Amino acid sequence: MKKVYMENLGCSKNQVDAETLIKLLEDDQFIHTEEVGEADLIMVNTCGFIESARQQSIESFFSLHEANPGAKIILSGCMAQRYAKELEQELGEASAIFGNRDLSKIHEVVDQIFTGERVVSLPSYPPVENEVYERNELLSFPGSAYLKISEGCNHWCSYCAIPLIRGALRSKPMQVILAEAKDLIGRGIKEINLIAQDLAAYGTDGPEKMSKFMQLLEALVALEGDFSIRLLYIHPDAFPRELIPFIAKHKKVLPYFDIPFQHADEQVLRSMGRTGTKESYLALIETIRSTVPEAVIRSTILLGYPGEDEKAFAEVLDFLSKAKLDWVGSFTYSREEGTKAYKLRGEREHKKANKVAQVHQQQLQALQAPITAASLKRFVGKEYEVLIEELVEGEDLAIGRMYAQAPEVDGLTVVVGRSLKPGQKVLCGIRSVNGLDLEALPVQGAVHG
Repeated sequence: MKKVYMENLGCSKNQVDAETLIKLLEDDQFIHTEEVGEADLIMVNTCGFIESARQQSIESFFSLHEANPGAKIILSGCMAQRYAKELEQELGEASAIFGNRDLSKIHEVVDQIFTGERVVSLPSYPPVENEVYERNELLSFPGSAYLKISEGCNHWCSYCAIPLIRGALRSKPMQVILAEAKDLIGRGIKEINLIAQDLAAYGTDGPEKMSKFMQLLEALVALEGDFSIRLLYIHPDAFPRELIPFIAKHKKVLPYFDIPFQHADEQVLRSMGRTGTKESYLALIETIRSTVPEAVIRSTILLGYPGEDEKAFAEVLDFLSKAKLDWVGSFTYSREEGTKAYKLRGEREHKKANKVAQVHQQQLQALQAPITAASLKRFVGKEYEVLIEELVEGEDLAIGRMYAQAPEVDGLTVVVGRSLKPGQKVLCGIRSVNGLDLEALPVQGAVHG
């Protein structure tokens, strides 16, 4: 039996694809290994969202190829999908370039490269009912899993290449999502993270052009079991207001709101293709907090977009000062060929603007850091369930997350205690804030699963 090493890069949606590819390769009698040196096949599941992610993908490719030059090596994922021709020409070391639309075709690609062929394979999406979703191994920490409810996007924000890479919105059949959720719950998963480019857009690609997200959520919370649902990414201009009282009522849905506002200046927002305003976004935040007092709100801000001047950036800082969001991530604008914003300025202007954006990013972080620190203090002295992710070797410590902390992007909760196991939920008393992390002690006897 051959062994496959998977290097997954990029977002959680890419991770789900990597998990699916591992299962498909296991069906072909491959064994998944975490040691690149013993692999017969290396897969680099690339990210193609922005330039820095593509650079990381190329660096990972060469690093892994150097570590095991005798292995076959496949470049898959978003970068492979978008830049297949360029990669075919420039990366002669690659055994295959494989897109991200019909993952089941990996069988054919692997068969070909192990008979000595070099392959470029960019199959189209199959009919939705024929897509493959099965996963055995999860690449998340124990107790947590991602569940993708749709693929692609119809928003066409002017700066974003996702529709070019992933295509138009394709909602997964509801019965398939529910079957996946049941399977995850049956495996002992305590936290199901729903993911998509925009969760609320689920179902709008159907004949009725209406969102079926709330219908899906009602079906999910009706499932039996000890689990929570975390919602990751809802577009602010299509935010379903009925979701707010729903979360207040249904405790299985964590009161965690991931809403990427991206900016606050109206002129910049319009150029981005967004319909909201600073005032409408502040009103949404106020509605969430007045209805769900325990709500945690996370957002991202895009800096350096064409047309962003000092006045526009000041609008962002004013917005963050008033919004007092719990978590804020920021990234600088990447000039992506094929997007609407690409022609708004040339490369020389872009490089100059990017330097200013990096300074703005530091100013934004300096403003937000004390806001996040103050927000975290509200948890001190209270008790919350913490999902244990990993143990600290040689210490009576474990790393976990409570409801206010999404996987990978937010701070963590450090739990002081013995006999803790990854994948467990433990009721803990929060005793202090340390930077962006919380410190906690287990409440005696409060361990679940």
